[in-house]
Formats: sequence, C-alpha cells, structure tokens
Amino acid sequence: MNGAAKGAVIGGVFLAMLGGAGYGVYALVGDAGGDTEEGKDGQTTVQAEKGSGPVSEKDAAKTAKAFLAAWAAGDERVAADLTNNAAAAQAAVGEFKTKAYVSKAVITPGTPNGTTVPFKVEAEITYEGTTKPLAYDSQLTVVRGLTSGKPLVDWQPSVIHPQLQKDEKLRAGAPASPPVKAVDRNGEELTAEKYPSLRQVLDELRQSYGNKAGGKPGAEVWIEPVAKEAPKRTLLTLVEGEPSTLKTYLDAKVQAAAEQAVTKFPEASVVAVQPSNGHILAIANNRKDGFNAAMKGKRAPGSTMKIVTAAMLIDRGLVAADKPAECTKDVVWGGRTFHNLNNFEAPGATFGTSFARSCNTAFIKPIRGVQDDAALSKEATEVFGIDLDWKSGIVSSDGKVPVATGAEEAAGYIGQGKITMNPLNVASITATARTGVFRQPLLVSPELDGRTIATAKRRMKASVQQQLVGMMKLTATSGTAREAMASVGGSDKGAKTGSAEVGGAGDSPDSWFAGFSGDVAAAAMVEGGGHGGEAAGPIVAQVLNAG
Repeated sequence: MNGAAKGAVIGGVFLAMLGGAGYGVYALVGDAGGDTEEGKDGQTTVQAEKGSGPVSEKDAAKTAKAFLAAWAAGDERVAADLTNNAAAAQAAVGEFKTKAYVSKAVITPGTPNGTTVPFKVEAEITYEGTTKPLAYDSQLTVVRGLTSGKPLVDWQPSVIHPQLQKDEKLRAGAPASPPVKAVDRNGEELTAEKYPSLRQVLDELRQSYGNKAGGKPGAEVWIEPVAKEAPKRTLLTLVEGEPSTLKTYLDAKVQAAAEQAVTKFPEASVVAVQPSNGHILAIANNRKDGFNAAMKGKRAPGSTMKIVTAAMLIDRGLVAADKPAECTKDVVWGGRTFHNLNNFEAPGATFGTSFARSCNTAFIKPIRGVQDDAALSKEATEVFGIDLDWKSGIVSSDGKVPVATGAEEAAGYIGQGKITMNPLNVASITATARTGVFRQPLLVSPELDGRTIATAKRRMKASVQQQLVGMMKLTATSGTAREAMASVGGSDKGAKTGSAEVGGAGDSPDSWFAGFSGDVAAAAMVEGGGHGGEAAGPIVAQVLNAG
C-alpha cells in the first residue's frame, strides 16, 4: 500500500441495531505513532500521558486519531473521554447516529498543523429505507486538560459538522415545514444554488409559509438552531417532498445583479425596493458569517441619515435647499468637536450644496433652532416609518433613532451616535424620500397570513419632498455620489453617500450609499469599506441599472 493510500480500515465493522438499521462504521487511521492498545471491542485507543506545557504535534495527532476512531465506531463514551467536555461530546457523538441517522461513517484524519488536525467525514444517512451520502471536511484542536494534564480534543460543536454553532444540533428526519418553491414576481423560480444570498431568506420563508401554502414534507438532514424562530438550515435532501409555490415580490433580474455586485467587496450587503409600493426587489449579502446583514444588521448609517435630518430641518423651516447654510470646517456641540471630511469648508454654500457635499457642520449648526430633543426621532418614525415593527414576511431589524441630547443629538443628525440601520431601512428611507409616502417594505403579500402592515403617521409635505429629491439629484450629478452614479442612465436619479465610524474605526469606516433611479431605490453597506462612493456606491449603481 503506498503512502497516499495510508489509512486502511481498522476495527472491522462495528454493527449495532438502531431503529431497524445497521450502524456499520469504519475508522481510517494514519501513522500517528506512540503507545496504543486494543480495547475490548477491538478498537485502537491511545494511552494519553500527563504532562505540562504546550501539546506537541505528535501528541495532537495521537489524540485526534483515537478520538476520530472512537467517534467513527459509534463509541460515544470513549470519544467523550478524549475531550475536555465529556458531557457535551458524548451527547453529540451519540446523537450523530441516533438523531442524524448516520448508518455508516468513514473518518479520515489529515496532516496535523501544530495542534490542529483536519479530517474528512464520509457518512451515509439512512432514514426509513432511504440512504444518501453526506461528506464534509472539518477540523479539531488538541489542548492540554486543565486538571488531567492530558492532551484532549478541545470540544466545539463544529467538530461534528463545521456549520454547527454553539448549542446547535445535527438532525435528520421529516421536517415540520413542507418545502416551498419560491418564485419571483414574474414566476421565475428562486433557488439558493442560483442565488446564494437567498439561502437564509428561502429557509425563513419556508418556515413561515410552508404549512400555509400547502405541500407535503419529505425527509432531510438539517442544522437545528437554538432559537425557535430561527430557520433550520438544510444540508441534504433525503426524500423530495411535494413543494407548494410561494410567490415573492423579488425580481430575479435585479436579484442577480445584486448577487454579482456584492461579490466585489467583502462584508457587503444591499437591498432594493420599489418606491411606488414598497415591494422588495432584491436582497444580497457577501459575508463570511452568513448573516443576513441586509435585513438584520444594526450599524450606524453615517450621512445617509442626512436624508431624514434634511427633511426634518426643511419641514421646520430652519433650512431650505436654495438658502445659505453655514458650512464651516468644524463645529462644537455638547462639548464635542465635529469635523467635515478633511476639514473642508464651503463659505456661502446653500443647504442643497451642503447636502450634496455632505457637510456635517451645516446639519449640526441648525440644532439650536430645533428646540426639540425628539425632533429627529419623530421625523424618522412619523414620516419615514422607522421603528414601526415592520412585517415584510421574514424577520428583519427595524431602524432605531433614539431621543438624544448634547453631543449624542448632534452625532445623530449625521447618522452616528446611537442610531442603527441596515440596508433595508435605508432603502426604505430612500423610497420614502422619492415619493413622499412611507410604504412598508414587503417580501411577500400580507394576504398570505393576514399580517398587519406598518403605516406612518403622516406623509411628507410636498414642498419638503420636492426639495429633498432635488438635493439627492444634485448629489448624484455633481456631489459626492457623482462618480458612482455616472454609470446609471437617465436624469431621474438621486443619491446620498455616507461613511460611519464604528468602534473608532477612523481609517476604515463603514461605507454606505443610498440611491434611486425611476421606480427603484437601493441602499448598500460595506463594513470597513471606507467612504460611501468607494465601495457601497458601485454596488447600488449596478443594482439600479438592473432595475
């Protein structure tokens, strides 16, 4: 046998009757070396020795080999004793066969990298007469036991499967929710394979509407989340169910553009909505953690918040798009000094020009005339519908504009401080500015489940809306959004840039961008992406062009 083929089957076949199915498991081994002995069941185990100091690569390999062999053999007690959390490990290894219905597992250790040992799992899942393969790569790390001094596997759920997070479980069987065939507004099927950003969205839609839309469940392997409201994450379909068709308001063409656009930047998210009706056209994320930041994120929106601030200031008669606004290098409010980017100033500029150039000081100086600490919060809620418990069809996070005083109030006027938003919120703000009316974003029709849709207390005054749209158009053609919006055709387009320093990240702020073109409004955010036009801007432009 050559070196590449090293790892012959040892221990034969461990067979136990489990729910009428045989559990035959093969453990593959490498040349770990060291002292070993054969246990009562013929399984090779390691004789770990007490020690101190860092675990050697040799000891890590020996411990990993023994643990993987015990796991593959279905011996949860032996496997558990080779970890630093025996109770959790014993339950997980045991449930690998009893709850995930693994009927066979070949586990092959790879070459150690220090105390980290990669391995490959090639399992077979057998449920009610159906058997399908499930293969994946994972890794484990060996540490020294705090009390025993022995090399032990540092127990993490991800040892069992790399997608398992804390307290999550690997499960198989008949899911509670039947499958659904999600289609876009034109009837085109939306799949996670074609549109990866929609995987979590489609899982949530299935959980919410699978039983309401009809259909019959099949059999699957999935990740069981900790929170009951969180969607299960399907890993493998064992038996196809009978899906029902669920129509969404998404647009496959716009979704495809959004998917492509976010791949240009790490940690990027974008949402597109239709201002005339609030329908969500696209949701896309490019994130390592798989989090749906586009709809659930909570980050300071930076100067995109100036859309709301400008509407409030114009509504109260404190500024006007064509009237002078004092744009100085800096301003002190509440004992804190606020600066413009690169300390620029614009003597004699109008408020419209200050908006287009994103002059911070021109937005903070009028605070004295507002004389209402809750003014910005009221405008956000009463006109733009922020924090009104949106029910789009899946879970999302509402924007927050808390009442603030002093320096926090000034920070809020330029989208910093305690204000939090996500691209869905900012896209909706942009859509409201575009039409003057808040229309709650919707992913699926409320008629599916009779849910109540949020409505704002009042619509924007016509004069305010006209000035706001005019300033956004100015920003898109000759302001901070000019370069990013140059590729968007037509003259009916507007935008607002933003950058937000989160956690003191002055050198790499979050990049925000909001824009509209015709009856499409979009907003994007790139964590650590820099200034608005640099990263988020091109994403929004690409989405607007598709719409």
